[in-house]
Amino acid sequence: MLFYKQGETLMGEENQTSVTEFVFLGLSQDPHIQVLLFLLFLIIYLLTLLGNLLMVVLIHMDSRLHTPMYFFLRNLSFADLCFSTTTVPQVLVHFLVRRKTISFVGCSVQIIVLLLTGCTECALLAVMSYDRYVAVCKPLHYSTIMTHWACVRLAVGSWASGAFVSLVDTTFTLRLPYRGNNIINHFFCEPPALLKLASADTYSTEMAIFAMGVVILLAPVSLILVSYWNIVCTVIQMHSGEGRLKVFSTCGSHLMVVGLFYGSAIFAYMRPNSKLMNERDKMISVFYTVVTPMLNPIIYSLRNKDVKGALRRLGSHRMDPFSHQQAH
Repeated sequence: MLFYKQGETLMGEENQTSVTEFVFLGLSQDPHIQVLLFLLFLIIYLLTLLGNLLMVVLIHMDSRLHTPMYFFLRNLSFADLCFSTTTVPQVLVHFLVRRKTISFVGCSVQIIVLLLTGCTECALLAVMSYDRYVAVCKPLHYSTIMTHWACVRLAVGSWASGAFVSLVDTTFTLRLPYRGNNIINHFFCEPPALLKLASADTYSTEMAIFAMGVVILLAPVSLILVSYWNIVCTVIQMHSGEGRLKVFSTCGSHLMVVGLFYGSAIFAYMRPNSKLMNERDKMISVFYTVVTPMLNPIIYSLRNKDVKGALRRLGSHRMDPFSHQQAH
């Protein structure tokens, strides 16, 4: 790790004023590549909005989807919407302008919302894996374990843990002085990128972020792995080959998204900090901020027969809006 010694400042830094805005270097300086990236990110963002909004609306409107699993999926979709919207619209604008700036206040707000929704998603994915574990491994006790109030408490706990981690990480990051250099070699504001510009010792802040990473990254991913291991062990004992294939397919796709999201986030937040941000770091950030929010509704919901059925019912209801009333 490259740290300043306690109390040390850069030469002449005491005469420099505090930073009021930051300038992003972005993902590329090439105008042609920026146009291509703009189109790519725009398509991904529109798919993210469509997929997650569709899930929120479907689960709200269709009573057959009022189950614990879809209750958590609705929370996940809402978190993904906020998570993606915190960064991607700004990135899209920056692809089209030469000077990519954000105010210090704007950067602070972006960090708070990004961490709140991102950390909440980490907790929700763990809760969803526990829900699947109970459904597969303890089906006879599912209705007594996953009651309505149990689901509400788990969802509230997920958002509360996200808020707590966001508060800790943001407080430790923004309490540092930022003077002189305001150029961020990144495409949005997040603690690891901002710490590289700090004008003081960053050790305590990095340790706080690492500790929060253990709480919100390592602990949930451990719970997910244990849950899916127990699910696999239970499924192996099933007599139905078709049932085994279905569960393995579902678990495989879930674990792929989990690995992509947690792996990239752990790499960004739980490794020794360097004063230099390289292109690899920025590419890895794309996975957990841009790609995963698009994949979640596809992997967890839109491939599901219940969701497909809800889509068909919604479509038929729109085609014949009086049929529901006539049925009653």
